[in-house]
Amino acid sequence: MQAQFQALFEQVRNGKSASLTLEAGETAYIRNFRPEERLILLGGGHIAQPLCRYAADLGFAVTVVDDRPSFADRTRFPEAQAVLCDAFPSALQHLGIGGGDYVAVITRGHRHDADCLRAILAGTMPRYLGMIGSRRRVAGLFQLLQEEGFPRAALDQIHAPIGLAINALTTKEIAVAIAAELIQCRRQDTPRHAGGAALVTEDVDLPLLEFLANDPSPKALLVVLETAGSTPVKSGAMMAVDQTLRGFGTIGGGCSEHAALMEARRLIGSGTRRCITVDMSNDVAAEEGMVCGGQMKVLVADLTGGASDGL
Repeated sequence: MQAQFQALFEQVRNGKSASLTLEAGETAYIRNFRPEERLILLGGGHIAQPLCRYAADLGFAVTVVDDRPSFADRTRFPEAQAVLCDAFPSALQHLGIGGGDYVAVITRGHRHDADCLRAILAGTMPRYLGMIGSRRRVAGLFQLLQEEGFPRAALDQIHAPIGLAINALTTKEIAVAIAAELIQCRRQDTPRHAGGAALVTEDVDLPLLEFLANDPSPKALLVVLETAGSTPVKSGAMMAVDQTLRGFGTIGGGCSEHAALMEARRLIGSGTRRCITVDMSNDVAAEEGMVCGGQMKVLVADLTGGASDGL
């Protein structure tokens, strides 16, 4: 099991996505680990504003680029991680597009679109590259770039016209269509199988994963598998602790976490696992300050005994 966590840790430390399957009864729960993905919006116009907001809500780290100071304005994009005012080729050189990036070319004209595509296609192809424009104008631009020597196979990888075909008309609807296509691209490699349930939380906690991968002390893993009602965390929240209750990560803190930790300490070294229900809706919970009012199903698994062959 430690070797599995070592491989997982190395993957996410290098910026790659990974997943862990957790067996509980007849259900296989899939805990995905998705490093923060960068979305670069080339163009800070009216579509970029709602798209930045929607993408940030989806967990993308958004960078907005425009060469006009009035559009590359931080107050227009409060959800963005960065806003750059620069010529598009210069900004792209500064940003350094990687294979895991998402890029939306939504500039104010095809001259600028062409400049963006020339700069991108000359380097590493991002995970997602989309360009706004009608089919006629897209076809004309692609023909121009092909005549300039850019391979047709690379041009065919561009999502153009950008966004899923949902008959979008307004700027917000177009932004929704683009956001939906980003999700489609993001999820195309998400593992799914019969009887599996993907957990909601997908963040990467490197100290937690390093503890699981490299710390030799006996320990237990705690993962929230299901939630109902109001809870402090979503499914997929996880932590690990050793026999002294030294731990990394969290499943919500407070009384709810303490109850699970006591069970974890009892299980360490036993080679067993069990699912417990943490109830935050009853009278006792209310008296102890567990005010969320929901329930969590938590897997508690020893990683040092007989359970170490797999989760």
